[in-house]
Amino acid sequence: MPQFEPNAILRGAQLTVVGTVRALRNPQLFKHEHFRQAALAVAVGVVIELILQIPIIAVKIFLQIASVVVDLNDVTWDDKLIEGLDFISNSVLQVPFLLMTLMRYITPTLDDIFLLSLQWADVTYVEKHKADDPQNLRDMYYPNLIQYPKKGPTAPSRSRKPTTTSLIAFLNRYIRRVAMWLGIYILSLLPVIGRFVMPAASFYNARETLGTTPAAVIFGSVLVLPRRYVVFFLHSYYASRSLMRELLEPYFCRIQFDKEQKKKWFIEREGVLFGFAFAFTIVLKTPFIGVLMYGIAQASTAYLVTKITDPLPPPEHSEGFAEKQITWKNKHEFLQLSLDALDSSHVKNPSNDQAKSPRVDVSSSPTKVFS
Repeated sequence: MPQFEPNAILRGAQLTVVGTVRALRNPQLFKHEHFRQAALAVAVGVVIELILQIPIIAVKIFLQIASVVVDLNDVTWDDKLIEGLDFISNSVLQVPFLLMTLMRYITPTLDDIFLLSLQWADVTYVEKHKADDPQNLRDMYYPNLIQYPKKGPTAPSRSRKPTTTSLIAFLNRYIRRVAMWLGIYILSLLPVIGRFVMPAASFYNARETLGTTPAAVIFGSVLVLPRRYVVFFLHSYYASRSLMRELLEPYFCRIQFDKEQKKKWFIEREGVLFGFAFAFTIVLKTPFIGVLMYGIAQASTAYLVTKITDPLPPPEHSEGFAEKQITWKNKHEFLQLSLDALDSSHVKNPSNDQAKSPRVDVSSSPTKVFS
């Protein structure tokens, strides 16, 4: 389980903190259109949250009335019913995550935030190393990335699938995920076999990522843990993976990875990506605040990209770049760095002059980026 080692998860969590701090220092970030739209999303989220709470409130009122006539102190079905409704609202439907992901298919603002923050990451890097020899600095990310043609839901109409097609594909994935969680939860309520459902789901998922032996250990642990901890583990893992894939979409919609290459890319960085996304997954579940934090998560992802990928060559030199990125070449070096040395992980390769990136002028602030 080298990709999922504790050191990698910890480093991912550290990148969450450092990336967030860096993003919040960008003077242009909160001037962005995204946060005006996020305020609208909060309003929509309030309405949807209230609608979702109506059946829960109604059931609680009914149980309060029923408790006057029937003694419910010696039964557990009422608690399970409330628990099930809360689970569906918070862990299955995931309204804040759904709202912000849908925004990606309607407006390019999340993509703009990523590019704005990537430019800021380059500016910050040059500023931190202004006393170093420029020939030894890493190449820039932003100037070359914006030259790549964009694919996906917010790309120019001649180079993308129709928005409706992309939106339908996303909704299909969302519905499958909701159905999976509902199925797991309902099966877990069955007598006898119910207690094995979530442990089995944990084993199946962990075996694919960690291998058979670690998965068996997790299976045994889950058998003795209270179900709420099992639900928290499974939901956090799946939600973190989904969130990370969405946050990296501005990068992958420009770089030509095929399906197998993309899968290997994620496996190679599994631990760091999970550690990075886990904290944001918890925060995004917070009502109302989570919607606003999605933009911060997207901005922080730009910093993450500069740590787990190589600087991009210009598009005319991009042949074979995706294949070379599958293996994270400086992974072990990066995981062993101290926290204050994170920006030293990429050193310019003198032999890469043919694909040299433009330098960033640190005397001026990044300007707003339009897709």
